[in-house]
Amino acid sequence: MPNAYKVLSHLDLEDLIDPHQEFALDVLVGLSETPKRLSSRYFYDDYGSQLFQKIMDLPEYYLTRCEFDVLKRHKKGIADLIKSKSFNLVELGAGDGRKTSILLEHFLKNKYDFTYIPIDISEGAMKILMANLDRQFPELHADGIIAEYFSGLKWLRKLTDRRNLVLFLGSNLGNFNKPQSRVFLRNLWNSLKDGDLLLTGFDLKKDIDLMRRAYNDSKGITREFNLNLLRRINRDLGGNFDLTKFNHFASYHVFSGAMESYLVSREKQVVYVDALNHAFDFAPWEPIHTEYSYKYLESDITDLAEATGFEMKAQLYDSKRYFVDSVWEVQKISSVDEIPD
Repeated sequence: MPNAYKVLSHLDLEDLIDPHQEFALDVLVGLSETPKRLSSRYFYDDYGSQLFQKIMDLPEYYLTRCEFDVLKRHKKGIADLIKSKSFNLVELGAGDGRKTSILLEHFLKNKYDFTYIPIDISEGAMKILMANLDRQFPELHADGIIAEYFSGLKWLRKLTDRRNLVLFLGSNLGNFNKPQSRVFLRNLWNSLKDGDLLLTGFDLKKDIDLMRRAYNDSKGITREFNLNLLRRINRDLGGNFDLTKFNHFASYHVFSGAMESYLVSREKQVVYVDALNHAFDFAPWEPIHTEYSYKYLESDITDLAEATGFEMKAQLYDSKRYFVDSVWEVQKISSVDEIPD
């Protein structure tokens, strides 16, 4: 029987802002600010997702290879940390599921009683993932949830008492600045049960030139990936951005500890966006900020776990110690610690 996915109640879906309206509002606000900005969350339309798959295969982009190495080296250790053969393997934003398949194969081979539960807001992405899982792991029990992350987790918490191992793979947490990452993790903590586990990835601080090359690849795919933000505004909101008039620039900020990406206007120009009925002025060499990718010390990770209600259980490194998947346990002394829903 094919694996299934669930959509939360119509009321839950109505509570969500229409994606097109949200995109338009974020573009209006971001391009009206000084400095201008566009959220990296909008990289991932269909074409952007295809470009990111190409980025992950680039020789300069070490992050994906490192996390594959982590999961292959430590899959048994991850299973041992669960301390139960009956659990939910929950994933926030599963993508194509290539990394997760390492754990799925191990758990199935060793007869663990588990359900794989990916959570994603995109029904299209979920359909593709479920079809791939049916082909690759026909014996797998998987239930996808179409929802915003925290809504999906809170719904799951009411549905089952089984322990959850939540995956937030890649360096997605690094796209948040420090205050934002604490808010995200505290909301995640609030959505889980005492004793649940979180496995999340961190790109570690290392040679600066190595990090810069990962965001400035020789084939220009990362440049195309960033420019796709402007292409998406043109297509979805009726913008008239001329992509040839913008350069991609990415560099490491030594004080913040983040790789920062920008699209830089090559000349003075005015861009009109029809859906917003608004024109935006650009000065020569004026930047649009598109992405933060924060890098971490081990001490930063420990402090972040403690500040958001988790207890660190393990640090799982790749062979070069460029990247770490950190395993944390939810610690809740009493229900009064939780933030009200």
